[in-house]
Amino acid sequence: MSDISFFAASACKITSVKVVTRFAPSPTGALHVGAARTAIFNWLFSANLAGDFLLRIEDTDRARSEERFERQIIESLRWLGIDWQGEIVRQSDRLDTYGKLAGRLVDEGKAYRCYVTADELGRRREEAREKGEVFRYKREWSQLGAAPGKSYAVRLSVLPGENIFVKDLVRGEIVFDSSEIEDFVILKADGFPTYNFAAAVDDAQMDISHVIRGDDHIINAPRQILVAEALGFGKPKLSHVPMILGADGKKLSKRHGAESVTEYRSRGYLPEAVLNYLVRLGWSFGDQEIFAKQELVKIFSLKGIGKSPSVFDPQKFLWLNGKYLRDMSEERMFEEIVSLVKKKEFPEQPREKLRKIIEQMRERSETLNGIVDQSLYFFTDDFEYEEKAAEKFLVEKNSQIFEFLLEELSCLEDFSYNDVHGGFQRVMKRTGLGLGRIAQPARVALTGSTKSPGIFDVVEILGRDSVASRLTRAIQFIKSRNA
Repeated sequence: MSDISFFAASACKITSVKVVTRFAPSPTGALHVGAARTAIFNWLFSANLAGDFLLRIEDTDRARSEERFERQIIESLRWLGIDWQGEIVRQSDRLDTYGKLAGRLVDEGKAYRCYVTADELGRRREEAREKGEVFRYKREWSQLGAAPGKSYAVRLSVLPGENIFVKDLVRGEIVFDSSEIEDFVILKADGFPTYNFAAAVDDAQMDISHVIRGDDHIINAPRQILVAEALGFGKPKLSHVPMILGADGKKLSKRHGAESVTEYRSRGYLPEAVLNYLVRLGWSFGDQEIFAKQELVKIFSLKGIGKSPSVFDPQKFLWLNGKYLRDMSEERMFEEIVSLVKKKEFPEQPREKLRKIIEQMRERSETLNGIVDQSLYFFTDDFEYEEKAAEKFLVEKNSQIFEFLLEELSCLEDFSYNDVHGGFQRVMKRTGLGLGRIAQPARVALTGSTKSPGIFDVVEILGRDSVASRLTRAIQFIKSRNA
């Protein structure tokens, strides 16, 4: 039994050859968190070693590839702060290259034209399944000549009885038996390359030195090695990273709370929080949880990647985003909220009012959207009362409280926090009630809910006219319900 070897330097001994990594997404959907982590690992690895990070779009799946997904992927990478060197490479622009190389392999006797149709292969697979057998391609066209006028695919000849070694930088040595690999298609009948052929060719011609990817790609490694060997191309060093799982131990999906990067952005997550959380899924640096972007560039290495799957925890992700949110500068926070308010088509707010809203809500929220969504009553008078809150507090016995508040607050000269406080104290004296018996009904009248910042802050931020309007509305609501 002969050997095909593919040895790599150890994870802690990188050669002097310039490090070049790549991210190669297929534009068949938005950038999922698992793919985003792959991009982050490759980008950090190259940045740490002063190398290049390249972007390749693998768009040869004509049925599923869409330009809108490519745009989303590129936009998501930029939003995360991941930049790349050089022009974007698209496989759809390289069909001539793949065709010529496949033809060269046929001419050299390392590949052959296969005229078995897809329908015939499907029928054979079904027959094998019915017999309880594993389907194996019979290689009948490896020794036959051309069949003029018929369409064909190109298959790589795989010699049986050889060991294919991969010394993975994360997992260690992996051995494949070539006898378990059938002659596989490298060029389809429509002239488009298969994934393994195009990836091996591109990695070589783009001078990729290292590939970091999910361990679901381990099965592709021997085929890509065989392609590179047949073409006489160099091969990158491989690192296969354990997959991300849901809490139930199954492959990560939307049912586990995992969304695309685009979706997290639209939900008000911050790019630095997304990057930080994803890099920690499968990589560690002691017990540290929170990292600045430049800090990650300085300390990232493959030594920190574990061999066990990581578990996606939506609650921890949300907590981390909240931490970044509370540490955000006031000016950036203001700009983000202004943009979000515009997107939600709320009336433009005075700058000082918006700053006060942010000051009150940022400690209560985990996302940018949460700041706005939990403070809608600050932006519009058009809100509904929570049913249980209305049943408990918008009742006849509290009408007088609202009337007294309306009187005391409407005549304030300065609608400041201290003056508002004084107005409430006077209502307390007139009713003989404690602050809690007054503040909670007032909170429901002014916000529709029993939860809000301190009542004096709420009143000050809303302003005289809005407070008067809402107290009047509450009084009328009580009267109409009683009627």
